[in-house]
Amino acid sequence: MKKNIKEALQGFGIRKALQYLDSNPEKNIPQVLNWLIKIDKKGRYVGNQARLILSYMNNKDNNWYRLIQSLYTDIDSEVRKKLFENFIVNGVFLGGKRQHKARAKHQCNVPWAILLDPTSGCNLHCIGCWSAEYGNHLNMSFDTLDSIITQGKELGIYFYIYSGGEPLVRKKDIIALCKKHNDCSFLAFTNGTLIDEKFADAMLQVKNFVPAISVEGFREETDFRRGEGTFRAVEKAMETLRAKRLPFGISCCYTSKNTEVIASEKYFDYMIEKGAKFAWFFTYMPVGADAKPELLATAEQRELMYHRIREYRESKAIFTMDFWNDGEYVKGCIAGGRRYLHINANGDVEPCAFIHYSDSNVYQKTILEALKSPLFMEYHKNQPFNKNMLRPCPLLDNQGRLAEMVEKSGAKSTDLKNPENVRDLTEKCIPAADRWEVVADKLWENSHSCTYCDGCAARFHGLHKELDEKE
Repeated sequence: MKKNIKEALQGFGIRKALQYLDSNPEKNIPQVLNWLIKIDKKGRYVGNQARLILSYMNNKDNNWYRLIQSLYTDIDSEVRKKLFENFIVNGVFLGGKRQHKARAKHQCNVPWAILLDPTSGCNLHCIGCWSAEYGNHLNMSFDTLDSIITQGKELGIYFYIYSGGEPLVRKKDIIALCKKHNDCSFLAFTNGTLIDEKFADAMLQVKNFVPAISVEGFREETDFRRGEGTFRAVEKAMETLRAKRLPFGISCCYTSKNTEVIASEKYFDYMIEKGAKFAWFFTYMPVGADAKPELLATAEQRELMYHRIREYRESKAIFTMDFWNDGEYVKGCIAGGRRYLHINANGDVEPCAFIHYSDSNVYQKTILEALKSPLFMEYHKNQPFNKNMLRPCPLLDNQGRLAEMVEKSGAKSTDLKNPENVRDLTEKCIPAADRWEVVADKLWENSHSCTYCDGCAARFHGLHKELDEKE
C-alpha cells in the first residue's frame, strides 16, 4: 500500500512538472529533467531518456534541441500536455512498473503497446498489401475494442496503435475510445486520405490521438503503390493537421522500388517541412497470397537505410525508428508480446503485424491467456533470435525460425481467404535472408560488437535496456 501511495505521489509530481514546463520551456525543461533523473536513479523508466534529452538541451544548434522546441512552438498546448502526461506518466512510468510486475508474476512477455485492427475495410487497394485480401467484412465491435484496452491497462499497457485495413473507416468508434480511455495514448497507421477538418477538430477535442500517415516517397512512389491522387490527399491531410497544430508522423515502407527516395535527404527535409515529428520505417514483407517478393528491399538497400537513418539522427529534427535495423537498441525482435502484439480484425492474437499465425482469439481468451499461449511462449523462450541484433526477425532474418515456432505451437494461419503454409511463406524470404546475413554480420562485426553499450542503447531506448536486464 505504501508503495502504491508513493507511486501515485510521484505520478502526481510528474504531472505537475509537465504543466510547469509551459511557462518557460527553455528554462524549465532542464530543471524537470534533473528531477526525473533523481526520482528514477536506476534509469528503469524515465531516467535514461531524461539524461539523454538533458544532454541535448545544452546545445541550441543540435537537431534534437530543435525538435524538442518545435513541440512547444508547433503543437497545441493542451494536446501536448495530455500526450506528455499519458505517454510519460501512464505509459512509461506507472505502466512500466505494472508491466514489470506482471512479467515477473506470470513468467511471460507483457507488451508496452498493443497493435489492433478495428476493421479489415480500406478505401484503397495498395500493391502487395495483405489487408486487401480480407475484404471489408471483418470488424471488431466497440465493446470488443474497449475490452482489449481495459484488459491491457490492467497489465500496465497505456499505448494502443490502430492498423487495418484503414482504421479511420471507424472514425466514430476511435474517437469514442479516446474519450473513454483518456489516460491512454492512441496512434493510427493511416493512409491519411480520410483526415479532414471535422476529424482534426475531433482530435483537438480528445487530445490523445496521433496519426502516422503512410507515405511511400513522393508522388510517383506513393501513387504507384497506393493509387493515383493518394500523395496529394496525404499532403492535404498534413496541411490540415499542421494548421490545427496537431502532432503527426509518417510511416514508410521501403521496398526495392522506393528505398533510394525514402533514404534521401530531400525526402526527410520535405517531411519535416510538412510538419512530421516522427517517422517509423518498415521493410516490405511478402505476406499473403498476393504478395510481391520482387518488392523486397535488397541487402544493399537495407544497408543504405541503416546508414542514412543513423546519419540523419545527428542532423534532422525528426524522431526516427527503423523496426528492423534498430534491433540493436531493443535487443532484437520486439514482437510476440515482448514489446508489442497484434490483434487482427477477426480477433486473432498474432505475435506481429507481419506474422499471420495464431493459437488465440480475443473471443475465447483474455489478453493474458494469449500471452501465455504456446505460440507466444515460443517467442518468449527464443528471443532474441540471433546474437547479431541486426538480424532480429524470425521470418526475414533467421531462416526457418518462425516455421519451427509455428509448427511446435500448433498455431494456424489467420488468413481466412487464402491460408498460407508457414513453410511457403518462409521460402519466399530465404533468398533475402541469406543475402542480408552476409551484410548484417559484417556490419555487426565492424561496428557493433557489443550487445549493449551505455552510449548506443541508452541513447535511443534506455527504457528497453533496463527492462530487458530485469527480464
